[in-house]
Amino acid sequence: MKARRLNRRTFLATGARIGMTGLALSGSSLLLQGFGFGDLGSTIEQASKLTNSATKSFTAVSKAMEDITPEQEYYIGRTIGAIVLNKYKPYEQETGNRYLNLLGQTLARFSDLPELFDSYHFLILDSAEINAFATPSGLVFVTRGMLQCCGHEDALAAVLAHEIGHIQLKHGLHSIEKDRITKATSILAIEGTKNFAKSDIANLTSTFEDSINDITSAMINNGYSRSFENAADAAAVTLLGRVGYNPAGLIDMLRIMSKQLKPGGLDFAKTHPSPESRIENLEKLVAETGAQTPAASQQRRFEAALKGV
Repeated sequence: MKARRLNRRTFLATGARIGMTGLALSGSSLLLQGFGFGDLGSTIEQASKLTNSATKSFTAVSKAMEDITPEQEYYIGRTIGAIVLNKYKPYEQETGNRYLNLLGQTLARFSDLPELFDSYHFLILDSAEINAFATPSGLVFVTRGMLQCCGHEDALAAVLAHEIGHIQLKHGLHSIEKDRITKATSILAIEGTKNFAKSDIANLTSTFEDSINDITSAMINNGYSRSFENAADAAAVTLLGRVGYNPAGLIDMLRIMSKQLKPGGLDFAKTHPSPESRIENLEKLVAETGAQTPAASQQRRFEAALKGV
């Protein structure tokens, strides 16, 4: 998609046309909800069907990680999303989630990967931890703790742009250990067009369960490599410039975060390079961009949407 700049004054009009979607949790199921556009359309029974479909999709995986189809990526991402929502509760504030989706959908539209199998979805997590996650299929989660590190819309846009960067660069899929793919390939090659034996099905299922664990561990427990984080930062700077946001907002957020992170915590401090090291790298990138001055109406919108968060 050809890169275009979007003036912030057209932000609401553009974002509204894209549509807003969200996520909610009922029991252990992952539910899709269109904020303001109808009731929750999923149930625990549907979540069970989703799990069954995901299992079938995994057994039909292609011979290499690079050949994972959008449909397979969708099921992988949805499975990881369910894991995230079993660990964190969604923040039940419609105004804040509407706003997060409006902002996120607008940024995604101008990214290098504007279209996904089931589009992008953004949700606030009810947690004081400072963190944000993005699954391969386009689910982006931002904690309340992270939102509190954002003093203005440019900063929040930068957080979302960074997560979109992870998605478009497929960092989640690249965190799958290579031997998982090799193992799946061997099983598929040996069987060819024959029916799978029970042992082969079990091996494939185990392989992809481990693959899910690889991605989840990278997202939540250990974090991505420094090179992946720097690449996502660079992608964010480019995307923010296209949409008309000030890329320095990411630096502002990191400076606030560095004061609020607790040593030895289980959040951003554990899963990301230090804010100081990222700031040093970002300052070089941001210096090359022509940043716009935010409008007063933008700050009012930001404060009204996230009041109380």
